[in-house]
Amino acid sequence: MDYEEITNSISRDRELEMSAAFPVLMRKVYLWMTMALVITGFTAFYVAHSETLMMAIFTNQILFWGLLIAELGLVIGLSAAINKLSLTVATLMFVLYSVINGATMSFIFLAYTASSITNVFFITAGTFAAMALFGYFTKTDLTSMGKILMMALIGVIIASIVNIFTKSEGLSIILNYVGVLVFVGLTAYDTQKIKQMMLMAPDAGEGSQKMALLGALSLYLDFINLFLYLLRIFGSRRD
Repeated sequence: MDYEEITNSISRDRELEMSAAFPVLMRKVYLWMTMALVITGFTAFYVAHSETLMMAIFTNQILFWGLLIAELGLVIGLSAAINKLSLTVATLMFVLYSVINGATMSFIFLAYTASSITNVFFITAGTFAAMALFGYFTKTDLTSMGKILMMALIGVIIASIVNIFTKSEGLSIILNYVGVLVFVGLTAYDTQKIKQMMLMAPDAGEGSQKMALLGALSLYLDFINLFLYLLRIFGSRRD
């Protein structure tokens, strides 16, 4: 067997490894994302129905801000140190983040009716699925759109912070609709990015699975934020 035949054989073996790893890794992305959403949902529901926990979180400013800082720290830490962490530790950090996020989101059960929360969840799920499918199957490179959306997201965050002090109802409405558009677009962009990343994975080993975990975190954040913005638009507030 000459050099060219050996090279072609190695290339074919490599393609087979990649084709076998890709569906495994993509399944893990969505399994981890779904797991995190379920954990967040159950935690939010449980905390909302515990007067003790609700009082502890939302009347204690130190605890409330401590939870928010912990959420931010977990996301930054997981993203920055993913290569140094074991898969087990990274997964536990993702689970912990899902629990804390559920605790801080529990207020929605007091602010909105259960039926509207359910309806908006299904609206979110349908919208998310449609945009994820678009991002997965489109042949268009969404990189440029992703950069624009990230700049728009920064703008939304800054405007939202300003609106905490100005309390403009009109600005709040505008930000809600812009927020929906941003996370609808980011769902498609992140899905395409994750697909490309998983296609480049050499195998389904621990290193590739940690990348899949980060992908799951990105999609989880897209879903949660899209849900919250849609809830502000379509949710029915309790009297």
